[in-house]
Amino acid sequence: MFKSMKFSSICSLVLFSYFISMLPLLLYLTLSNKIIMLEWEILSNSSYAITFPFIFDPISVSFSCVVCLISACVMFFTSSYMSADPFLTRFVWLVMLFVLSMNILVFVPSIISLLLGWDGLGIVSFALVIYYQNMKSLAAGMVTALANRIGDVLLLVSIAICANEANWNIMLIWETSMFPWLCLCIMVGAMTKSAQIPFSAWLPAAMAAPTPVSALVHSSTLVTAGIFILVRFYYLLASWPLFNFLALFIGTITLLMAGIGANHEHDLKKIIALSTLSQLGVMMLSLGLGAWNLTLFHLYTHALFKALLFLCAGAIIHNNSNVQDIRSFGALASQMPLTITCLNIANLALCGAPFLSGFYSKDLILETCLYNPSNTLAVILIFLATGMTAAYSIRLSLVTLWQESSNVPFTQNTDEDWVTTTPIIILTFAAIAGGLILQTMFLYFNESIYLPITHKLLTITVTTLGGWIALMIWKLKISNNPTGSLTNSFFSTMWFLSMITTQPNMIKPFLWAKTMTKSIDQGWLEVLGGKGALTLTTNSSTLIQIIQSKYVNTMLSIMFFTVASIILLTY
Repeated sequence: MFKSMKFSSICSLVLFSYFISMLPLLLYLTLSNKIIMLEWEILSNSSYAITFPFIFDPISVSFSCVVCLISACVMFFTSSYMSADPFLTRFVWLVMLFVLSMNILVFVPSIISLLLGWDGLGIVSFALVIYYQNMKSLAAGMVTALANRIGDVLLLVSIAICANEANWNIMLIWETSMFPWLCLCIMVGAMTKSAQIPFSAWLPAAMAAPTPVSALVHSSTLVTAGIFILVRFYYLLASWPLFNFLALFIGTITLLMAGIGANHEHDLKKIIALSTLSQLGVMMLSLGLGAWNLTLFHLYTHALFKALLFLCAGAIIHNNSNVQDIRSFGALASQMPLTITCLNIANLALCGAPFLSGFYSKDLILETCLYNPSNTLAVILIFLATGMTAAYSIRLSLVTLWQESSNVPFTQNTDEDWVTTTPIIILTFAAIAGGLILQTMFLYFNESIYLPITHKLLTITVTTLGGWIALMIWKLKISNNPTGSLTNSFFSTMWFLSMITTQPNMIKPFLWAKTMTKSIDQGWLEVLGGKGALTLTTNSSTLIQIIQSKYVNTMLSIMFFTVASIILLTY
């Protein structure tokens, strides 16, 4: 049986089996409210011991289950989507290494051991982004790697700060004089991994990777690793007075920037990437409100419906001759009814439509925002960005459902491949029922949220207005001309972040480096260093050779008179 299966399908079965086997442990830990700590002693001496700790609690086990469920669906989808790829086995190994790194990050509470999973994620994600060997992928991989290296360096700095206290276990860290710097390093490091502003440019650029990578790595798991670290460190970070304010401010700005940018984007994968960025902003601002359990809840629900969105997008792109521009799509609902149905379910979950998975988490976060005392400007911006979220989601639904066909005649797109549709259907059920199941397991309501009817209706009103804006944008039929006004360029390039953090930012430093290289390294240092000494020695020896060859008689005469003078003076 297994001989006839592809390697990716076998890996999918392994991951799904792991997901099933971890469910009883998850239920036991959740219902008993217990934490299991294991410590592997690698080396011990009379005065010290090197240990590798593991932690099994509801947070880590549930996150691992979500990662492995999505990975199993993505790997099964890959069996059909990348069936013609000559390097499919290498791709599968990279994805499995990613899952391993993610599990190390989740189950290890030691900050120094955490670096193993953290760096593993960075290296594997870089290798997956540059999987297609072309200039666009290589440039995107470089931006991704450099942005994530900032977080890696800051994590190393935090390890150095913890080393001063001879303790790397995040459960046992206490406040010292370096405590604010430790919190700042952890927070900014997590921001780079989760693409918060101003480190947001790498996430849309990473869409140069294959679509299964986008579904797994850059939508549902890797980008949420930074948020997960903040949740894991929350009780430590909450002791820092500036943490809640900074998290609320950064999350709100990221949410607004991504929401507006997605409405100006026409690339299907980049629209979904920007929607991921906006939901990461929602998670960050919910942390700023002190609702870390809601952050984790939204992280899980978002991972499920966002992976579904990317798989549906991959199927659409695959069946439309690898075209990603939504202006080229049309009549998709009649050609691929199952895929488009699942895509719109995921879109509605993203909007927060009632009784889908996104509704349970987003609605609670928005109500918490209204209930808790916070900045009025932040509340206004959050609801404005929520309207933008509804706008780009409904715009995508309108394009896939009712846009007229613009394909080449005599083409037929179908979604009859069961290998492609099976993982999509599994994730669709997760996107429908996942929110309700997770709410009963992870949320503990210590107090009820009482709001006036006007505040209760505010979310529905904003979502409806967002849908109306989407309808207006869709009816405008924006031209295919890529150039536009400066305002359009500003919003479509993520407030010029993608331009600032790439080529223009490098021109001056490269020119300065070239000048310094020419004038110092290849200039004065060569003249005054080894090359100058070589030139001086060569010229001196040449001059001596010339003198010795041309003036032999003179030299003999001088030698004769010198010897004669010495003899006469002696005797």
